[in-house]
Amino acid sequence: MRLLHERGFGTQLGDRKILRDEDKKEIQKRLSELRDPVKLVFFTQKLTGTCQYCEETERLLKEVAELSEKLELEILNFVTDKDRVDEMKIDKIPGIAILGSEDLGLRFYGIPTGYEFATFLDTLLKASSGLSGLPEALKKKLERVEKPVHIQVFVTPTCPYCPVAALTALKLAMENDHITADVVEITEFPHLSQKYGVMGVPKVILNEVHSFEGALSEDLFVEHVLNIGLDNSERA
Repeated sequence: MRLLHERGFGTQLGDRKILRDEDKKEIQKRLSELRDPVKLVFFTQKLTGTCQYCEETERLLKEVAELSEKLELEILNFVTDKDRVDEMKIDKIPGIAILGSEDLGLRFYGIPTGYEFATFLDTLLKASSGLSGLPEALKKKLERVEKPVHIQVFVTPTCPYCPVAALTALKLAMENDHITADVVEITEFPHLSQKYGVMGVPKVILNEVHSFEGALSEDLFVEHVLNIGLDNSERA
């Protein structure tokens, strides 16, 4: 599926159609694995110049949602729907919250294209099942996290290593209510690239105070999270 490997999937992003017919068949096949309903809450802004890829992201989400009866799409305004923005802690657009039976803190910022489209589809399936797929030993470790841990994973559509880091962060968020995970397409938010000194991707930021680069194993990723999420007595 070409859309998994480059940003210019479907037709051009500026065209009316995003997904090719052959892409839709593959995506529909993947989405047939959905177990329970999944809700996509999309935050956008219609004013010209306020959001470079909001229109294209909305079209993409609509086309994906049409491929399964178990997908629901809700579209909200980043400015006027302030209560929902605050409730879901959305701080930039385009922003996508993925909800299964509950809100597990799974967020995508920027249009999920290229390699990150595969991550997006995988997240829909995991949210539907409620199963992260992490080994039991790591789940036990994550149960100890009692402090909020906000994970930001900065990615680009052409980075083949980014999906590993992004999906690991999302899995961790599924296992503990104190953990939230944002997958951020960094080229759409250059101010964040400057703020966090993103020179390469994937780059992971934990609670604004700790960072690492690369697609770490699940075990090492969890250790970084534990260093942030345990209280002093637990860490000792």
